[in-house]
Amino acid sequence: MSAAARALALGAASLALLGASRPTGLGDVVSVRHWSFREYSRVVVETSAPVLAAAGEAPADARAGRPARIYFDLPETWVGRRFARPIRVGDGLLQQVRIGQNTLDTARVVLDLARYGRHRIRHLAGPDRLVIDVFARDGEPGPGASALPMELRPVSVVVVDPGHGGRDPGAIGVDGVREKDVTLALARALRRELRRRGFEAVLTRDADRTLSLEERTAIAEGAGGDVFVSLHANAAHRRARAGVELFTLDAHAQRQTLRLAARENGVALAEVDPLQRTLAQLRLSEVGTRSGALARQVHRAIADGMGTRWPSASEPALKQGPFYVLYLSDMPSILVEAGFVTHAGDARRLRDPEYQRAMAAEIAAGIARFRDGAAVVAEQRR
Repeated sequence: MSAAARALALGAASLALLGASRPTGLGDVVSVRHWSFREYSRVVVETSAPVLAAAGEAPADARAGRPARIYFDLPETWVGRRFARPIRVGDGLLQQVRIGQNTLDTARVVLDLARYGRHRIRHLAGPDRLVIDVFARDGEPGPGASALPMELRPVSVVVVDPGHGGRDPGAIGVDGVREKDVTLALARALRRELRRRGFEAVLTRDADRTLSLEERTAIAEGAGGDVFVSLHANAAHRRARAGVELFTLDAHAQRQTLRLAARENGVALAEVDPLQRTLAQLRLSEVGTRSGALARQVHRAIADGMGTRWPSASEPALKQGPFYVLYLSDMPSILVEAGFVTHAGDARRLRDPEYQRAMAAEIAAGIARFRDGAAVVAEQRR
């Protein structure tokens, strides 16, 4: 038996372990969720304690009837009998997900593959979970996957993510204005403006429904997005705070931004610190550079275009912070806080369809400038 086959044995040995007594001090596998698209699938394994997974791959074994697979060992984790049956996926990319007790103190997650290009893993807190992304191709994810450098790829699909929704109202401000309502109205306006400029615009939600951060970015990856825009409305204890803020992903942030990131990530402030440490270790240069260019173009468009009619929006702030919704995407991404629901003037404007239309028009104009700049660079390098 090969080393790979031995490493993937979730057979007789694992079944024997199911009857073993559980060691003390182990965490649990709480749940497994998955989302499927034509060229991309996401599997999320939630655990009751933090876990750092170790990944491996094994080729198909036709004689043994085993497909190609990737596996993830979860140390200090117990499964027991809860996931004795495979979780069927059958999306053309993944056949199924299997979970077993590989050793007395290590659980193993195995993804049986129908097709495979590459995979990526992320670790999140609040709750603790492992996010596994599987792509059908070796290049960038999505139907338009390409081996071109990121700065040369055409920009045509924009994914717009209205923050919060459903059971999660987001921030609630003056006169009961709710962040989830503001973001959806702004997203619909932005979709219209993007289509006017020739983009394909995809909304992660077009109704008042609950979406996890993992599902939002899974939709973006599955749509083959070239740009991801997350829309939010801010809140502050100091009611005088007003204005627009734009964010890109980065490990360095002021304490004020960390509080905002904790709220948007849905975690305690202390749980933002592990994400910052993770970001500091990642190679963000290519996506980060493109995200910065996108943010600068949108920032410039808002600053130039909002004019004197909405002075609080005419000088937007450009910042960086550790936001999960930006961390889980492989495309140039920005987060826009369109105003403060806790400021009387901003709250009134955020509910004004004319303000929504104007803000959407400027965001779309900035994205168009970003697209056109990428096209110029691509033409010059031909």
